[in-house]
Amino acid sequence: MSNRSASHDSEFASSFTRRGFAAMIAAGLTEAAFAQRAAVPGEAPPDTVWLNGNEFPEGPPKASIEAMARCMAEANRYHYQEFPAFYSTLAASEGLKAEQILVGAGSSEILHAAVDAFTSPAIPFITPWPTYEAAPELAAFAGHRVIKTPLSSAHGFDVHRLAVEAAAAGGGLIYLCNPNNPTSTVTTQDEMAWLVANLPRNTYLLVDEAYLHYATAPEVASAMPYVREGRNVIVSRTFSKIYAMAGLRAGYAAAKPELIARMAPYRNNVISYISARAVLAALDLGPKLIEERRAKIGRTRSEVCSWLDSQGIVYIPPQANFVMIETGQEAAEVQAKMLAKGVAIGRPFPALRTMIRVSIGTDAEMMKFRRVLSEVRTA
Repeated sequence: MSNRSASHDSEFASSFTRRGFAAMIAAGLTEAAFAQRAAVPGEAPPDTVWLNGNEFPEGPPKASIEAMARCMAEANRYHYQEFPAFYSTLAASEGLKAEQILVGAGSSEILHAAVDAFTSPAIPFITPWPTYEAAPELAAFAGHRVIKTPLSSAHGFDVHRLAVEAAAAGGGLIYLCNPNNPTSTVTTQDEMAWLVANLPRNTYLLVDEAYLHYATAPEVASAMPYVREGRNVIVSRTFSKIYAMAGLRAGYAAAKPELIARMAPYRNNVISYISARAVLAALDLGPKLIEERRAKIGRTRSEVCSWLDSQGIVYIPPQANFVMIETGQEAAEVQAKMLAKGVAIGRPFPALRTMIRVSIGTDAEMMKFRRVLSEVRTA
């Protein structure tokens, strides 16, 4: 496959609708497929740089690649007997027990299971908006009530409003993506602590930490300690982002055992044995891998922001591996113009219609992005 099947991407995008997205998620299509195919508006030139999927620009760790190569010849077997040890090792990496995690295909399966387990036509899904669409769109497609609250003037989440909405509804599932996709903003440690302490009755908090490892702000922290305390908090994680395993589809939820038990019936099956081996090899590398990759993306991210400042271009200060940039033009038009010049950027977000989401790639890729954005702005 070359150029990410650009012609297929074009056909896929032309027929894409928001309800179609919900249908695809309901059918099990992953967020990676959505990000890479459904939102590319046209045919991509051969030299296109892909800054649209929030992927890590390098491959999985070398140790993970080697681990996958070693076990490929054994892929004719299911290896079910090895998964209990895999679950225990993964759980232990966060100071948890195996019954406190649920492994699935990236974040998609985990979010799907949470929506199925904790929302219904009478029990709402409560979320700031805009945010990552998969879970709220799935809930809406299933006929479940969805309550959307606006962002603050700083593009942050109003945790007090979320608690008020949950209380008024008699409970529900509150979803927080932290850092948020698409704004790249964070919910602070103090805000999270307040929300957990003030969760209304019959309310659960789902914290999507797909991008947490990229955050460098001192006021942001993982919600995982609340899981260890046995609170009504579910944390979702993925190996798609900083671990660079988007195509391997590995992620998990962490929560107290009774919440995991409620979600478990909605999981499809075990993940790929090869993916599990890749994850184990990455975990063996310890925190150094995360630190090095966070520093690399952080340096490139800072350079991009410095350039935007020098050009007088407004953007939302980012804490993830992407940045939202104000263009003064319709985002869909800018997206199409940039793709024609060989730079694929993120899909439009209607609530932020003149802003574009740009993933942080390699230094060379970001150099091309800067050149093309300048050309599009002055054309």
